[in-house]
Amino acid sequence: MRVLLLGGGGREHALALGLAADPAVQTLIAAPGNPGIAALADIRDVVAADPGAVAALAVETGVDLVVVGPEAPLVAGVADAVRAKGIPVFGPSAEAARLEGSKTFAKDVMTAAGVPTAGAYTCTDADSVAAALDAFGAPYVVKNDGLAAGKGVVVTDDRASAEEHARECGRVVIEEYLAGPEVSLFVVTDGEAAVPLLPAQDFKRVGDGDTGPNTGGMGAYAPLPWAPPGLVDEVMRDVVHPTLAEMRRRGTPFAGLLYVGLAITASGPRVIEFNARFGDPETQVVLALLETPLAGLLHAAATGTLADHPPLRWRDGAAVTVVVAAEGYPATPRAGDVIAGADRPGVIHAGTRRDADGTLRSAGGRVLCGTATGSDLAAARDAAYELVRGIELAGSHHRTDIAAAAVEGRITIPA
Repeated sequence: MRVLLLGGGGREHALALGLAADPAVQTLIAAPGNPGIAALADIRDVVAADPGAVAALAVETGVDLVVVGPEAPLVAGVADAVRAKGIPVFGPSAEAARLEGSKTFAKDVMTAAGVPTAGAYTCTDADSVAAALDAFGAPYVVKNDGLAAGKGVVVTDDRASAEEHARECGRVVIEEYLAGPEVSLFVVTDGEAAVPLLPAQDFKRVGDGDTGPNTGGMGAYAPLPWAPPGLVDEVMRDVVHPTLAEMRRRGTPFAGLLYVGLAITASGPRVIEFNARFGDPETQVVLALLETPLAGLLHAAATGTLADHPPLRWRDGAAVTVVVAAEGYPATPRAGDVIAGADRPGVIHAGTRRDADGTLRSAGGRVLCGTATGSDLAAARDAAYELVRGIELAGSHHRTDIAAAAVEGRITIPA
């Protein structure tokens, strides 16, 4: 199988590791890739969100499968353009990707499907924002209605901060606050059949103890030792299958990766958000534990044959990833700093570039991820932080508490 992987972040490096390890994959091509992916794939230069350019590259390289990593190409219609060339693609159509591209659309689908989620109002002016904030009270949850690279959400007790974020975004969805630990569940689907992966938990705030502004994600771990028994079955029954059925009813079936972001509340799981692709950095830990060949799974979803795919196999133990971020992230990250210690197994590249002389430099906010597995969560956590300690990047920062509460048994579900 010849596979084209689209994207160049940490999620895509994790996907590249999984695809390259699949014996069925003879050739892996990545566009635009990154220095970590370059060790695994043939790198091509393409504008990932240009449907015509991506489709032309897929035809030129004669691939059997295109895997779209980031959300922006999906919303732009890249999957549609590739499918129009008769090439299987793992990723939803532009219409279906609106589940991530528009928070309002996602809420409309959830309401129609009877999916348990937070109450919400879409607001476009100061008066409607004020009314929604009054209705729900603090903590205030204000979300950019469109794509924001994982940083479009403000959760705050400060009314002025909530109003400022709404002004900056223009069109926002204001929701009731959902109290309870959060869970990320990835579901591979061909539009009809749906296969859940292991639940994971990520860490959005930049600082220890969930302090500071939201980021694209500072770390993650899987599995979740504290998760209620039957959680995945309940989410598949009450969220995933009703959502897929509603998308089919609308004539825009969702095929690809449905990311379900959940809060486990006193009333049970409630959907915080949908995404239309693998999450970053949760992909790093979930795929580290997946024993089933990845390319075959994604190809089955892309060709409508997922119902015939064998049950997934998982490695024993746990996985933890810790993000190393550039100085200034998430506000204005500094780029161009020299990196040492990154060329080791388990170090995943997210925002890096390599000079002509081979020097590795930072080129983004989230620069690297130390990703490790272990016999249990504590062992995986120790191994991940050992990787991080070996990375040299001036001014970088990382959270020191990734998975700590889970290891120490401090995560509780509201009664």
